[in-house]
Amino acid sequence: MKNRVVVTGMGLVSPIGDNIQDFWKNLESGKNGIDQITHFDTDKFDVKIAGQSQIQLDNYFDKKELNKLDRFSTFAIIAADQAINQSKIINDNISKERIGVIVGSGIGGISTFEKQHSKLLKNPRFVSPFFIPAMIPDIAPGHISIKHGFKGINYSVTSACATSNHAFGDAFKMIQLGLADVIIAGGSEAAITEMSIAGFSNMKALSKNKDKNSASRPFDKDRDGFVMGEGAGILVLENYNHAKRRNAQLLGELVGYGASADAYHITSPDPDGRGAQIAMLNAINDAGIKSSDIQYINAHGTSTPYNDKIETKAIKNVFKDSYKELHISSTKSMTGHLLGATGGIEAIATILSINNKIISPTINYNHPDPECDLNCTPNHSISKKINYAMSNNFGFGGHNSVVIFKSV
Repeated sequence: MKNRVVVTGMGLVSPIGDNIQDFWKNLESGKNGIDQITHFDTDKFDVKIAGQSQIQLDNYFDKKELNKLDRFSTFAIIAADQAINQSKIINDNISKERIGVIVGSGIGGISTFEKQHSKLLKNPRFVSPFFIPAMIPDIAPGHISIKHGFKGINYSVTSACATSNHAFGDAFKMIQLGLADVIIAGGSEAAITEMSIAGFSNMKALSKNKDKNSASRPFDKDRDGFVMGEGAGILVLENYNHAKRRNAQLLGELVGYGASADAYHITSPDPDGRGAQIAMLNAINDAGIKSSDIQYINAHGTSTPYNDKIETKAIKNVFKDSYKELHISSTKSMTGHLLGATGGIEAIATILSINNKIISPTINYNHPDPECDLNCTPNHSISKKINYAMSNNFGFGGHNSVVIFKSV
């Protein structure tokens, strides 16, 4: 018999809040977290805006530590600390050999790479000895493990924008099978850098709209690309019986996970939405429910012309006539697209929606698109009891990952 898996802690860093309370307040009210890029001079760039976190890292790390850490790792450590503290797993005398960490990143330490490459061009001897351990994507779960002494399963997932949901899915299955009691899982990303923005912009993936209040507009007819975001989203996933024995607070239950590949193109989604459809159906079947049991989908909703209409097609194919009763929203309308971390904060948004009985809005939605005829909760949150909710993430390479949460 498979173990049930519950959420006992949540933590995040995001463009609309660097703790759960602020994040939810701003998400519910439809706050726009997009603004002018300040990480570098954008004079030579067509793209001027992004969803930046305002967190002050020197409040969490001393100068010596920051010299050894990429920004994406600092986000992961901070978000993990929040989730671990909420779960109280450190205080409950749990065997640390049964606590694992699976935290991924789509790109990893690209800021470190850029800085050290500029030193390389001057003199190879100038490259920092901390370059490699700061840059590699798997270093974030390593730091979390070392800080807290967790000796269980430990690795990183890298599957572009599907990363966080794949991390949740791996953790979910391992706890179900009894390979761990607790796993800290999620994703972290800090890719608002010159090279990232240039690369995504030149492949025509980013919006060149300079108006911070209208650039990220999922499902809107005038959408023209995504807006980059940064941050981290981390969950503490735990065996239900283990959590009950220590009287832990249960924030939600992870009940279904589905994954698939488009097998179509390195960056464009399958125009029929077949891969996304397979992932959603796999998650529903894994949860042992019917599609009609789901009341809410936190959509991938990137604000790109192809993704939004293809995700719409996939949702309609899965939910058939009941799609009209579904409430859908895109957190990315407020935060931008956090790449490998996007599923982390969107899972948290989904759980908070279930617990607060409120569906957050898709902001900046002003021009309906007949090819995206979903109820995308435009511009204002609504009250809604939610028993089951789905969170979708799809990434370059044709990676699709879907998770389903339920109330507890």
